[in-house]
Amino acid sequence: MSYSRSQADIEIANRMADAARQAIAPYFRQTIQVDNKLAGGFDPVTAADRASETAMRAVLADLAPEDGILGEEFPDQPSLNGRKWVLDPIDGTRAFIAGLPTWTVLIALSQNGLPRIGMIDQPHIGERFVGWHGGATCSRGAETRPMATRKTGVLADAILATTDAYLFQGEESRAFDGLRQAVRLCRYGYDAYAYAMLAMGGLDLVVESGLQPYDVQALIPVVQGAGGVITNWRGGDCSGGGQVLAAAHPALHAEALNSLRSAAV
Repeated sequence: MSYSRSQADIEIANRMADAARQAIAPYFRQTIQVDNKLAGGFDPVTAADRASETAMRAVLADLAPEDGILGEEFPDQPSLNGRKWVLDPIDGTRAFIAGLPTWTVLIALSQNGLPRIGMIDQPHIGERFVGWHGGATCSRGAETRPMATRKTGVLADAILATTDAYLFQGEESRAFDGLRQAVRLCRYGYDAYAYAMLAMGGLDLVVESGLQPYDVQALIPVVQGAGGVITNWRGGDCSGGGQVLAAAHPALHAEALNSLRSAAV
């Protein structure tokens, strides 16, 4: 994908993120109905999730009608040209319904199955993180600056994050606990926002399991564009979801991967 094409697609993503911000704003920190999508568990969805994805799909219908769409809340739209937008209208719905500003809107452009552009947008704080091949930026208001991961190379110096330890079961839980004990500090509860903080140089490792493609595809270009590494627990492509490991530095990624490999599937 050429630089000029990337810039045009980033502008489409910006338009979608702006539309999602407007759609979500009336719902945040308000009393809203929460529905559960998961029998036997809890997978919340709200009117804000649906309004956000509807707004983004409307932008694509206007600006890129031949592009496909994979979104969390509505049926897939087939691609007519090999390009597909992968949308998570609110990543971190649990944080959203609790009034915590760590939820995000995730937008990725996948071409021939690989994410080429990623955007992590936090509307309430007003931060927008964008990644592409060779670069990543953070914007807040009129200020945009490049992002770069930290160069932490060993586990003993690393700050680790995960959304919640309950994500890990059986051998996964044991492997994560071993990694948690090896690092300097572990933080919980940030969903996709943790990957943005890794790209900014605040965190060093993010470990997750049970992710869907719309949970992870936007994160890959952001982490990689800032100089980080993001794979599954076997060290391979994670764009399909599942187990995900992101690291600020290749040496740190190798150490963490060694800790998790026994539980890789």
